[in-house]
Amino acid sequence: MSTRTPSQIRTNADLRHLQRTMAAALMQPLSRQDGMNARTQVDFITPNDRMSGFDRLEIYARQYWFRLLDCLYDDYPALRVFLGERRFHQLCRDYLAQHPSNSWTLRNLGSALPSFITDLKARDITRVEWAQTLAFDEVLKKPLRIDDLLGTDPSTLRLGIQPCVVLLEIDHAVDHFITAMNKADADVRGSASQAMSEAPTRDSIAKAPKLKRERVHLVVHRHDNMLYFKRLSLESFAMLAALRDGLTLADAVELALAQAAPDTDWPAQIREWFTEFSQLGWFVKSPQKS
Repeated sequence: MSTRTPSQIRTNADLRHLQRTMAAALMQPLSRQDGMNARTQVDFITPNDRMSGFDRLEIYARQYWFRLLDCLYDDYPALRVFLGERRFHQLCRDYLAQHPSNSWTLRNLGSALPSFITDLKARDITRVEWAQTLAFDEVLKKPLRIDDLLGTDPSTLRLGIQPCVVLLEIDHAVDHFITAMNKADADVRGSASQAMSEAPTRDSIAKAPKLKRERVHLVVHRHDNMLYFKRLSLESFAMLAALRDGLTLADAVELALAQAAPDTDWPAQIREWFTEFSQLGWFVKSPQKS
């Protein structure tokens, strides 16, 4: 197939060629000066009395890339605070160069960002922020209640976990970091609202909170259209993870308590977990056959 676009669109093949050519031109990374590659093919864009075809196409290329950067900017505020504006911006450009948008929804734009990041602290922050995206956007299925489970055999019972309930094992207290960051941001906004005519000073701008190293078993979930963090014990987290992965209730409990302390009243503890998790609406029918 010719690399040049046809002068007129006569067939569906001509249209596909034009679409792919334009997409390739728009999706190539911009230069450090936010310009388009000077060697970009622009024969399919006609000039006007003010701009060349290259200049006209460059406007669209910038709009495309700035929109993607804006999405990451909005979806990863904690990562942006942790890295700082300059490092965050460069990370996003490097990431998009290797992982361009390939989904119909921009929600998925940052799905590969956790695996792209090598810094362990930044990776944990990104994993939690991606989990927030999933918890906010995933479907909420009809929950099962405690009464729905009465009389069932634990050796055959399989339970699903709500798609908007995301389980994470992380090595840093990202939930506390984000909570502190949001509080600091709210304090700054509150101060600004009381003195709108005054420009913010350096001292009034919130600093990034400390990110402490800590093993955390975290649930990111949605309740009444609000996002929440919930820390769990190792055992309750392991039970939920096993149920999510398709194990029967009996096997999930056995796995969760394999190395648990023997001095705990575990039957009472498990009943307490199930009461709490069912009240939160986390249990659903398993997608697998029992």
